[in-house]
Amino acid sequence: MSLADASAMIDATLDRAVADLERMIAIDTRFPPGEGYGAFATLMEDLLAPLDLETERVEVPEALWFVPRGPASGPRVNLLAEGRGDRPVCSLYFHVDTVCAANGWQRDPLRLTEEDGVLYGLGAADMKGAIAAAVHALRCAKALGLPLAYRPQLLLCTDEEGGLHPGIRYLADEGRITGHLLNFNGSATPRIWGGCFGSFNLQVTVEGVAAHAADRSAGGINAIEAALPMMQAVQDLRPEVAAQVSALPPPPGAAPLAAQIAITVANGGTCGGQVPDRFTFLVSRRYAPEECFETARERIEAVVRAAAPEGATIHFDLIGHLTPTADPEGPHLPRWLRAVGDGFGYRADEFVKYAAASASDTGYAQASGAVREAILGGLIRPTSNAHGAEEHTTRADLAALSKTILLYLARDFAPELNPDL
Repeated sequence: MSLADASAMIDATLDRAVADLERMIAIDTRFPPGEGYGAFATLMEDLLAPLDLETERVEVPEALWFVPRGPASGPRVNLLAEGRGDRPVCSLYFHVDTVCAANGWQRDPLRLTEEDGVLYGLGAADMKGAIAAAVHALRCAKALGLPLAYRPQLLLCTDEEGGLHPGIRYLADEGRITGHLLNFNGSATPRIWGGCFGSFNLQVTVEGVAAHAADRSAGGINAIEAALPMMQAVQDLRPEVAAQVSALPPPPGAAPLAAQIAITVANGGTCGGQVPDRFTFLVSRRYAPEECFETARERIEAVVRAAAPEGATIHFDLIGHLTPTADPEGPHLPRWLRAVGDGFGYRADEFVKYAAASASDTGYAQASGAVREAILGGLIRPTSNAHGAEEHTTRADLAALSKTILLYLARDFAPELNPDL
């Protein structure tokens, strides 16, 4: 069968990919806490069973990710699925966790809703839709007996959305990743990935002393009020942080990429009649590759301590960290761009290379030496609302990404661009 037959089959049987995505979205893998990873691995074992892939569960040891005051809980179950044979390996990376559902959802975020070809659901664009597209591509290739140039290795990983020890980091350190990497946590637009920033989440816990709200003489220390000058100190850091500008290429027409800091979570108090004795806030810091992570963290802790009022106890917990990703371009990129062009309908002159202040767990795979070249693709568009309310992708993009993946893996596609021949 020809590549044209495969493309036609992807379109004709796309309902199966949509049905797969519906099942994926129904499994709650929100981080935090990330308690649905085992159930998601079970689903994927079921979907991959007909594709002659060998699957293996790999669990990240609790000692690597657990923080006593942190938000993560439940086993960190990663799933590896590998094709058979002696062809060169191509690793296809996906993270299975989603962010928490933002305020503003009008639809059920854990139920796929389709309206006029638009597919709404938590993770539809970032990035369960990409998993469904890859499964569909491999399913159609197998049904048609289409020879592949690469032996696919699917990496279905945990804790990209904020965990302390993402699954890809553990797999890389254990030597479980081979070949060049296709990362599907990216864009459906004609983009060439130029690397990205690192990020970390520092949780600050402020402990006071509980007391009756009407009796300040009882020695109560209001943890919320104690935290206010500390949070203001973080806000006051913004100009200093934003002055850290990177040499990474920014998106077209955008300002140079700069470091960022924000308070993204705040929790405390139990009722109106009690002085709250505990308050937590989360400092999210995006740092440029030119910066030092340890220095950036120490700076935050120093200004928070300096702002703390007498009597308050402070705890700092690192609950999430992604290292920067260096320029990942390599010899397989021309073949990927040709596949994206054919799959999505982009011209060669539309592709632009740029980096981002967002973060990726790919940096860990690079740091381990397991991966140097990493190609970014996916389903995210500026209009997809990834990480926001009413996140969505479309049937058209789901089919386009599935075709792109099938073309890239196929033996007969652009053999002159295959550096492994």
